[in-house]
Amino acid sequence: MQLNRSCTYKKITGSPVSYFLEVLGGTGDVMSMSGATEIASRDKLKFVTRAFGWAVLAHFVVWMVSNVLTHSFGWPGVAAIFAGEGSALSFVQLIAYIVCVAYAIHWVWRTEDVSLRQDAARIADFNIMLVRWAFFAVLFIGLADMVISFLRVEGLLEYVVGKEMTTALGRSAFRGPWVHVPMMILAIYFGIRSKSLGFHWLALLIVVAELAIVITRFIFSYEQAFMGDLVRFWYAALFLFASAYTLHEEGHVRVDVFYAGMKGTTKGFINAFCSIAFGIVLCWTILIVCLDGQGSPVYGSIANFEVSQSGYGMYVKYLLASFLVVFAVTMLIQFVSYLMESVADFRDEPGTRLNREAVAH
Repeated sequence: MQLNRSCTYKKITGSPVSYFLEVLGGTGDVMSMSGATEIASRDKLKFVTRAFGWAVLAHFVVWMVSNVLTHSFGWPGVAAIFAGEGSALSFVQLIAYIVCVAYAIHWVWRTEDVSLRQDAARIADFNIMLVRWAFFAVLFIGLADMVISFLRVEGLLEYVVGKEMTTALGRSAFRGPWVHVPMMILAIYFGIRSKSLGFHWLALLIVVAELAIVITRFIFSYEQAFMGDLVRFWYAALFLFASAYTLHEEGHVRVDVFYAGMKGTTKGFINAFCSIAFGIVLCWTILIVCLDGQGSPVYGSIANFEVSQSGYGMYVKYLLASFLVVFAVTMLIQFVSYLMESVADFRDEPGTRLNREAVAH
């Protein structure tokens, strides 16, 4: 990278965390890491953006694991420390937050040659793989649960798997771990191997499922609860899971009264600011409301394998609730990627993925 010869220089030594704090408060035009590498002043923004993005993702991973340990395995949680009821496990959870966030900043400090666009693409690719896995999961679970529900309602399941297994499959606490979870594991394999997100196939299956309801109702006078459950299950997945990919492709509708005529750098600033102030904040709000506590609506539904009261419908109500979590997680990851991409646009870096000057929604 060429440096501005008119810049002054300032030596910065010490740890990555001290460098991060110095960057936030420093005034030098050009800084040096460990007294060896000199960084242009505009790279301070690059470092802070990458450190913030990876720290958000690291914090999210620790928060999810800590949340499960606290509410499912009886760990006290970090909040117990501030309530004066902390134990060794509470401090383990607190240290995990500090270590993971510090490691994220250290990793960014050690990989200064990685550009914002490279990080954004890497994060987006991983997120797309998660969405692809989620699509395959709802596809396999929907088909498997539909078949089981159909055989149950018609009294045929006992002839296929036996009386004891039929009784077990009638309990959500059994069907969830022994039918749905294996389908999720299978979906991971297909999500990694496949290169297609499967949006068009899932949309087609929704149409086929709805068409089946129309044909069986008006021609054969036959309709069961699981048929409507399947349509709602797949449609909810299509709507919520596709949001992150739509953001990646800039497919969401914009009110382009002022935005469309702005320069690329201005658009980058607006997108970066909104990614933090609205996008990331909204995703964290959804996650906290849905999962923070055993009495939270989504966590309680998932923990108890909640089902609808329709009798012989599909046992997927708890999965429908979990779709909100999948939506928040994938959107959080994508907003971090979008933040880095937008800051790169603000810095007017080459290699923009989309021509923002020509795109208007």
